[in-house]
Amino acid sequence: MENAMGTFLSAALFPSLGTILIALLIVAVVAVIVRNIRVVPQATCDVLERLGKFSGVKHAGLYIKVPLIERMVARVSLKEQVYDFPPQAVITKDNVTMQIDSVVYAKVFDPKLYIYGIENPITGLQNLAATTLRSIIGEMELDQTLTSRESINAKMEAVLDEATDAWGIKVTRVEIKNINPPAEIEAVMTKQMRAERERRQTVLEAQAHQEAVVARAKGDKEAKVMAAEAEKEAQIALAEGRARSILLVYEAEAEGLRKLSETKISESVLNLRRIEAMKDVADGQATKIFVPTDVASSLISHGVTGEALDLKNTLAPAGTEKEKPPVEKDPCVDEETSRAGRMAARYTQTLNRDMTETRN
Repeated sequence: MENAMGTFLSAALFPSLGTILIALLIVAVVAVIVRNIRVVPQATCDVLERLGKFSGVKHAGLYIKVPLIERMVARVSLKEQVYDFPPQAVITKDNVTMQIDSVVYAKVFDPKLYIYGIENPITGLQNLAATTLRSIIGEMELDQTLTSRESINAKMEAVLDEATDAWGIKVTRVEIKNINPPAEIEAVMTKQMRAERERRQTVLEAQAHQEAVVARAKGDKEAKVMAAEAEKEAQIALAEGRARSILLVYEAEAEGLRKLSETKISESVLNLRRIEAMKDVADGQATKIFVPTDVASSLISHGVTGEALDLKNTLAPAGTEKEKPPVEKDPCVDEETSRAGRMAARYTQTLNRDMTETRN
């Protein structure tokens, strides 16, 4: 019993050489497997070789490469890269030397061509961009270079994209970052820019003055047209008012004459009205009076011409008229009354006397 227990303890504490070797082999296999486990991040890839020959590309994920047979050559980024190359000295068509700084945007679309197509793809891209830029600028003058950035970008992008297809690189965009002409050219450009701005300012001021004059002239014209229209409308309104007033006066006179004809006034009343009208005419500072022919005839027919106009001895023979009572003196007539007023007053009193005698 004691011998069996001792053998078990000896085997447990001191394993055999075969067991140790097996354990070591297992540990080595696990270590090799762990060492050859690869995890590829997103937007990257691994280029593998098998016994020195390209075997494939492993993209994002987990894979195990065969130890001692496969080898990871390189891990390539598939992201778009920005390459800011240093300024390049270029000469324009009109022999002006200047520095131009360009920026190239590119990405890898074929990892195999990127690794095996060229020894150093970034250096190749930089040199190609410099030579292409010199070739394009050499065909352009200075002013055209400064104003044709988009054209330069498009030409460089087309040339670089076509040339880098064999390298597995896709050029997505090219931008001219800076254009630095010489100091003397910058001074001339500054003067030219200042002169151009002054010219534009003068042109703008002249245009503004012209627009102001034209606007003022248009305003004056419209004001005069409106004033003329207002004057015309006022004259039309005045003419219409005058025409209306004249029409009303004539209508009133016609209506008065119509009513006067309907009343059938006698000749004596009409003569009296004439005399009253003559009295109103003579009541003033006038030195002359005009007597209508019909009034003079009525005066002669009533036999008062001699007294009113002092024609008694010339117009009627002596002894043809009978003696008439004297005419009463008009209290309204004094020394300041004119001759025509006194004659009109005497005529009125004589007419009143004759009408009184006629009634008797």
